[in-house]
Amino acid sequence: MSVRRGLLGAGVMAAVTVVALTAPAIAAPGAVDRTATRQAIDAAVKDGVPGATATARDVHGTWSAVSGIGDLRTGAQRSARDRYRVGSITKTFVSTVLLQLEAEGRLSLDDTVEKWLPGLVHGHGHDGRRITVRQLLNHTSGIYNYTADDTFGRTYFLKDGFLRHRYDTLRPEALVRIATSHEPDFAPGAGWNYSNTNYVLAGMVIERVTGHSYAREIRTRIVEPLGLHATSLPGTRATVPRPSSRAYGKPAETATGPTYDVTTLNPSLASSAGEMISDSADLIRFYSALLRGGLLPPRQLKEMKTTIKAEGIPDAGYGLGLIERRLSCGVHVWGHDGGIQGSSSSAVTTQDGRHSLAFNFNGDWSGDGDVVLEAEYCRG
Repeated sequence: MSVRRGLLGAGVMAAVTVVALTAPAIAAPGAVDRTATRQAIDAAVKDGVPGATATARDVHGTWSAVSGIGDLRTGAQRSARDRYRVGSITKTFVSTVLLQLEAEGRLSLDDTVEKWLPGLVHGHGHDGRRITVRQLLNHTSGIYNYTADDTFGRTYFLKDGFLRHRYDTLRPEALVRIATSHEPDFAPGAGWNYSNTNYVLAGMVIERVTGHSYAREIRTRIVEPLGLHATSLPGTRATVPRPSSRAYGKPAETATGPTYDVTTLNPSLASSAGEMISDSADLIRFYSALLRGGLLPPRQLKEMKTTIKAEGIPDAGYGLGLIERRLSCGVHVWGHDGGIQGSSSSAVTTQDGRHSLAFNFNGDWSGDGDVVLEAEYCRG
């Protein structure tokens, strides 16, 4: 999916001329040969991504590698410790909190949206009385995706609009109003379509249930207990904490035009659908803990892993904020992709949580993340 439509990164393909600098990989003694993964991230840079950073962890230890440029102005390389905007990877954190609340008996996934957010989802055929929390989390609600709105796209994803509005603060209620100004994609439960509006609403449900912001609940329930020191929820803060690289985008209908530094922006445009910042080490720690049962009781983890066919994502199923992918060699990995202007990321782990990978491209128009996954899990 494109950044505009899905806040998932990697829209259309194009090449950009960069000097590809390759730093040596850092690996634990006795680690497996990751030449294929190394080559895959180098290939992404050669195909147009300014730079890439990746970290993997398995029973042999931790391995990290970087390739390409972190700052096109200074020529600085990317770093294995880079923090970056993770976009829709935020969704797994939000879903985890809601499932924890279900385990505590504070809500049911079969509660209606209307119960928690009365009167909010209505108009043009939208009806919160017919939509459940579960349908928000697995994208079967039918609620229109606000990032697919043409005006929103021109304002926040195309150059002239983005340069004027990159620091706007957007309230979640305003994002929902954009969505409900359109007709639903389908009746609740009658199909599947990725919609960022679902997770804006999910964040609002967390706030209504707990009396605290979703950001606070993610921090106190996940970030702090797991010691995710590089992970933050910036709210309206426009900068990315250091260490970090610059983020680059081509805010146009096609990716053949100039490259812009899009590092600073107000992430309220993504809200609880994609505002978070993290690094590769934190992401693999989170997904490993999640799949190994460290964050959810068995019943809730089973619910999260109950998938339906995800249209547009080959060989994949979508659970509750969690994607299952079947790779060419038969390996199944669980995680999520994420992107926002200037950043495209992926973080996955095996079902036992023992083999994890997270990586980031600091460009939003190129780079094939599936090739990196195949290299790590099928060619290593």
